Amino acid sequence: MTALPITARGFGWTHSGRARPALSGLDLRIEAGERVLLAGASGAGKSTLLHAIAGVLPEESGDSRGSLLVGDAPPAAARGVAGLVLQDPDSQVILARVGDDVAFGMENLGVPADRIPGRVREALETVGLPVDAAHPTRALSGGQKQRLAIAGVLAMDPGVIVLDEPTANLDPAAVPAVRDAVLAAQARSGATMVVVEHRLEIWADHVDRMIVLGTDGVVADGAPETVLGDAALRSLLEGAGLWLPGTAVPCLRTGAGRASGSGGAPAVSGRAVPGSGAGGLPSPGEVLLTAEEVAVARTGGPPVAVVSAEVRSGRALALTGPNGAGKSTAALTLAGLLPEASGAARASESLLAGPRRPRSAQPSRWRSRALVTRIGMVFQEAEHQFLRHTVADELGFGPHRAGWAKSRIAERVEELLTRLRLTELAQAHPQTLSGGEKRRLSVACMLAAAPQVLVVDEPTFGQDALTWRELAAMFAEELDGGRAVVAVTHDEAFATALGADRLEFSACGRGCAGDRSAQDGSAQDGSARGGTAARNEGTPHV
Repeated sequence: MTALPITARGFGWTHSGRARPALSGLDLRIEAGERVLLAGASGAGKSTLLHAIAGVLPEESGDSRGSLLVGDAPPAAARGVAGLVLQDPDSQVILARVGDDVAFGMENLGVPADRIPGRVREALETVGLPVDAAHPTRALSGGQKQRLAIAGVLAMDPGVIVLDEPTANLDPAAVPAVRDAVLAAQARSGATMVVVEHRLEIWADHVDRMIVLGTDGVVADGAPETVLGDAALRSLLEGAGLWLPGTAVPCLRTGAGRASGSGGAPAVSGRAVPGSGAGGLPSPGEVLLTAEEVAVARTGGPPVAVVSAEVRSGRALALTGPNGAGKSTAALTLAGLLPEASGAARASESLLAGPRRPRSAQPSRWRSRALVTRIGMVFQEAEHQFLRHTVADELGFGPHRAGWAKSRIAERVEELLTRLRLTELAQAHPQTLSGGEKRRLSVACMLAAAPQVLVVDEPTFGQDALTWRELAAMFAEELDGGRAVVAVTHDEAFATALGADRLEFSACGRGCAGDRSAQDGSAQDGSARGGTAARNEGTPHV
């Protein structure tokens, strides 16, 4: 398909029910075949612009101003010429089998049937997803689903490719390979490419142009080396939350975990967040949750990992390793939201204590009201845990379930809105937030009822540098207050900032944990090879 230019003249968009526009007064011209890195603070309208270019902002979902053209036509009239890779990979999976999902877009575009199987295979190879076309999409990890989404777009051979943080859910070893696959596909097709990314170093050396969005439109535009090398712009870019290359990330807890080389319990200081429903916080370093040779599996599926770990007060545990190795499944099991395939995760007496004391030591057998003040969970896909119609009501839901008084709930909601820069969105519907805003809301919802164990899946996904630091500081404060954090993360800087111990997962089968020398980050359906092993890196038990 022929590459097309993108032209915006005074373009703006306001989501329904929101007073403040997501985009306002945008003027720009992207030439056909140009490769553009689109940057800016979380909530600056980057995702909204990508959705507009792809023609997936229906008129009934908001109000537009000015004009936006893809080629010579409005995006809605040019659907099919622009391929969109969303922030949330799970929302892009349509069909039950991998091959059918990649073929879906081509079938809608009328690609001849005899050409589709070959293009499916080529797209899967290009993004490094070496699974059979009949492989079930429900068995893919979040990172694998991101590869699948990219493959589906590349197979369509669009004239415009727009990608919303396409490598954010990938393990670090896979990021360069997938980025290079996208660039190679763009080079072959000549398509116009616009990619949103907070981590600028991933794309800055591989694009023609960098555009930085602010609240009132474009604040910087030019070749990446020009924009990033302009000393006069640096403070502006830092103020916009950009992750500038070479920015150092401090360790916020120098007494903890692998980052400091200490295998003992850290000194715990600072104040505890008020509102623990389990009778006060445990002593520093106390074991709250134990898993010994616990096999974890998705509902109805085979085991994908065998986990041994100790979760301790005042300590952070980072679950690391390649996509598809079972990290998210392990996190859900430790959080009591999935039953163990074999073995048992067990809570300590300290975690069991307090109101609504569970009868069983296994969190997977607890009722929701017992869980909410003991173990909190942030899902990989933030949208899956929102239950209320406004941000403020969402934040108050957990404390309400825990039986807090109304005045106390209101105080806690206000505190979290301010801390995570969500105050202006208090009455907005959670599903209308940007990806980064949804992630901050999901973290705030987990923290609201002050559980003792915080289990989070990719908590820093979609965050600019400013909100990243605020989230990291908040988790550090929770640790200093005696709570425990279990984080599934590909963000090494986040793990380092918290001084986290590591529990490393491998997709090469039980007994070879930590050996990733032959892997590019993609999982090879570890469950078919007898499951995945996980081990601690640093101490006998984490």
